[in-house]
Amino acid sequence: MTKSVTLLGLAALTTGILLSGCAATDTGIPGASAATSAVAVAASATPAAATPTKISANTASESEIAAALRAAGVTSPERWAEEVVEYRPYDTTDTALSRLRQKLAKYNPGEETMNKILAALQP
Repeated sequence: MTKSVTLLGLAALTTGILLSGCAATDTGIPGASAATSAVAVAASATPAAATPTKISANTASESEIAAALRAAGVTSPERWAEEVVEYRPYDTTDTALSRLRQKLAKYNPGEETMNKILAALQP
């Protein structure tokens, strides 16, 4: 059962990436690029055990960060993306994004939300 679910997820991921590369630029997400759509498709198509693709908190646009947070299941992804961008730049050696965690903590996001935000990002 696990092998078939993994294969099905892999097939869906591959199809989604191929289609996003061939699709029109209208992704349905304001300001999103085709690459952002591929990240969203990949995140929704992969099995839960798969490691999600992380997006750069330093270089990604606010809309790309919001899309990654949305794919990670973060509530109010646009709001959190705005905060991530506001506190740039992040130390590239701080893989735990400790400074970002500290800055976001003042908004009391809750442990689950904080973990989802940080899991979607890399410095």
